Amino acid sequence: MTDYDVLRVFCAANGGYGNELGVVRDGSVVPARSERQALAAKLGFSETVFVDDPERGVIDIYTPSARLPFAGHPCVGAAWLLDVPELVTPAGVVGARQDGEFSWIEARPEWPEPRTLRQYATAAEVDELPVPPRGDWVYAWAWEDEAAGRVRARGFPGRGDGIDEDEATGAAALLLTAQLNRALNIAQGAGSQILTAPQPHGWVEIGGRVLLER
Repeated sequence: MTDYDVLRVFCAANGGYGNELGVVRDGSVVPARSERQALAAKLGFSETVFVDDPERGVIDIYTPSARLPFAGHPCVGAAWLLDVPELVTPAGVVGARQDGEFSWIEARPEWPEPRTLRQYATAAEVDELPVPPRGDWVYAWAWEDEAAGRVRARGFPGRGDGIDEDEATGAAALLLTAQLNRALNIAQGAGSQILTAPQPHGWVEIGGRVLLER
């Protein structure tokens, strides 16, 4: 079996929750895209990262069913694990930094795959949502405290690859931040936390806590 690490990305303040991420530190052991896709499907994480150059931060990202040019929680987790100033993804170069307990990346809103950002009137409505039918990637959100930038969100990939709900989704948080053009403190899933902030020239920072699970 290929060696891989498991991280939890966008953890709560107490270290709980977060979205699990598989990281194959030595991508050369799984060189072909078809092999990587098969391993990502077998592992079953919402995303799996293959590291092709740990010093330069070159990574390759897969869901159980597709290769992604960019994704949020894989980049935040990989940046923390590799401790590099940037990551090289097919979408572009992702800035990275560590700030105390938080790992941050800087990316562009045109990089993620499309999401449907669906606003609800209250956080309680978001809490009560059933998993929607397969189809669009839906990011359901509502203000918990608009003045303070606090958001309640849930993510529904809609892909039919065995992941009905994403515990924490950096790419969707990036898109929401770009749309609202303000810093956000997002509570997603069962208890994960995502921090974001718009940056000059259309960039967005996304940050969260990362823990090595195994």
